[in-house]
Parts: sequence; structure tokens; C-alpha cells
Amino acid sequence: MKNIKIIFLSSFFTILILSIVFAYFYYQGQNDDQVSNSIDTTLTTNNGLEESSILPVNLRNNVNAAITNNRENIITNTVKNVSPTIVGINVTETRYFRDPYSFFFNRITEREIGGSGSGALISSDGYILTNDHVAGNANKIIVTMTDGTEYEAKLVGTDKSSDIALLKIDATNLPYLRFGNSEDILIGEWAIALGNPFGLFELNDQPTVTVGVISALGMNLGVIKERYYINMIQTDASINSGNSGGPLVNGIGEMIGMNTIIWTEGAGSVGVGFAIPINTIRNIIKELKEHGKVNRDFWTGISIHSIDAGIAKYYNLKNTSGVIVTKVESNSPAAKSGIQVGDVILEINGSKINNEDTIVYLLHQARTNDTLKLKIQRNNKPFFVNLKLESKYD
Repeated sequence: MKNIKIIFLSSFFTILILSIVFAYFYYQGQNDDQVSNSIDTTLTTNNGLEESSILPVNLRNNVNAAITNNRENIITNTVKNVSPTIVGINVTETRYFRDPYSFFFNRITEREIGGSGSGALISSDGYILTNDHVAGNANKIIVTMTDGTEYEAKLVGTDKSSDIALLKIDATNLPYLRFGNSEDILIGEWAIALGNPFGLFELNDQPTVTVGVISALGMNLGVIKERYYINMIQTDASINSGNSGGPLVNGIGEMIGMNTIIWTEGAGSVGVGFAIPINTIRNIIKELKEHGKVNRDFWTGISIHSIDAGIAKYYNLKNTSGVIVTKVESNSPAAKSGIQVGDVILEINGSKINNEDTIVYLLHQARTNDTLKLKIQRNNKPFFVNLKLESKYD
């Protein structure tokens, strides 16, 4: 009986030990499969972007390789292709100041003032686009390329009203930007701003790149220092002091605008920047290249005024849209077209008129001998007239 009990206990403990060993290896295999599946899921669902401390060395290397490969996308490729077309611009201009201590003599002193901005190569033979407020009054203009080469640039022409200037350097076979179409821009699409903010281009001869989206189109900022900022592109790609004159490009590297002005409540950017549309630029630089200036020697012969609530009430107008004609000179283009005092101009060539700034901007886009189609409202009845822009000197 005693022997049977010993045999039973021995068998029991043997079975128990074997069960424990079997269970250990079974669950260990299950855990290995779960870890493997977890790794595969991480690599599949997150494209290798999510690292874990339990990854074996060989898998960690695969993950790092995947991260490196996925870092390159259409934005990074566009920046790589576009960057060689960006230039830093340093200018010297003469400014005149009245001496505040010359009480008895109106003494004027002159000083050489330095400044910096951005520009973009727009042809293989060295034409460069920038802002008038960057280089329009410069005595000397130095352009720095991304390979560190410096050129002294010539001011081919400038237009203060549109804030556009055209420069030229003596070089050939240069990379240059392609123009897009600002009429095809989509609100919300990617936008890339490149340039020379705060003169940082001088540190390594490379442009600073910021990325955002197109925030709004057709923004009318009005007249600032005799420059007409109407129909502007708004972007949240960061634009700072010194970015002026640099390009705003779309995701495939086409220039869709020129970074020009920022909305600020202090000395820096608050994330709202504005660019001149490329279609506006295209027309201006053609004239600058041919004539060195934009010829606006036409006249209309009308005086206008923006419509406020009081004027709208006096003339029994439904709203404050458009501008009202306050004077028509005799024998003027406006008189010949039939425009009268009290008429409300609502549109020019299909573009709606909001106020005086809008109509002045649209007239700045026109040229001598152009015929404009105006939508007029008289006695609350709309009709159209054709206005031919005649030269002042004929």
C-alpha cells in the first residue's frame, strides 16, 4: 500500500511539472506571434513612423529606412527644384533728411541706407523679379545666388503703383521659375513661400522656406504708401521682413504670386501674408522689359466717390456697392460714353466695384486706347456703356 502511494505521488508531480513546461512554451509561442503581428501592424498601418523600444535591431533599421523614404514628398521635391531660382537682394539707396537742429536754415542731409529683400529668377538670361519697395529706389543692387556668386544688378524698370520691379544680371544658362495661373488657385491648396527674411540668406546662401495654404483670394487692402494692394492672394505660409520680392509657389513649383506685404499688429508676422497674383505681374513685367515703365497716360474725365450709408439714402440706393460719379468733364472720354453725374458704377469688365480703391486698381490694369465695359446704375436701373481710354496728350 505504501509503494502504491509513492508511485501515485511521483506520477502526479511528474504530470504537474510536464504541464507547467508545456504551458510555458505554448504561451511563449503565442506571445512571440503577438509581438510579430504587432510589429507587422505598426509597419503596415503607420508606414514605419511609429518606433517601439521592443523592436529588434534589424526591424528598427527597416523602420528608420521607411521613415527616410517617406520624408521625401511633393513639397520637399518642389523646394529642392525651386530653391536654386531664389536670390537674396541687398540694396543701397540715398535718402534725404531734414536736420532737426538747423533752426535758421532748412538744411537737408543725405544718407546711404542699406536694405535687403528677396527675388526670383524668371528667365535663363538673368531677369529677376522683386518688389518696387525692395529695389525701386536703389543706387546699387547686389544679387546673391544659392551657390554664393554675387552679381551687381541693373534696374530694368519699376512700377510703384503695382509694387513690381524688374532687375537684370549679366549671366546665362540660369535656372528659373515657371509661371502658373493665378486664376486657377484653389483656397486651401498648399503654398510655399521662399525668400530672404531678416537677411538670413547671407548666412549660407540658401533661401528660407515656409509652407502653408492659400487662405483667401481677391483681398483688397487698399492704398498703402501710393501702392495699390488690390486683388491680393492671402496665405498663412509665414512671411516676414525681407521675404518681400520672393515667390509664392504652388505644390508643383509654379510661381503663383510674389510675397509683398504682411498683416501685423507689431513688428513681426502674425501668420497673415499677402502676395501679388502672377497674372498681374505677367502684364506689368512685359512693359517694364520693353519700356522701363508702365504707361498710364490716359484719362477718363470723371470724379468719383465711395458710397456710404448717407449717400445711399440720398440717392435711394439699395446698398453701398459701387462708386458714385460726382463730376464729368466736358468732351472727356466719360462724357462721350454718356456717363452722367449721379451715375453709380457697379462693374468694370465684369469685376465688381466696392469703393474708390477698387476702381483705381482696375484702371491701373488698363492701358491707353483700351475700351472698358462699365455697368452703370441710373435711377435704380442698370445698363452698360463702353468707355474708351484716350491719351491725355492727344
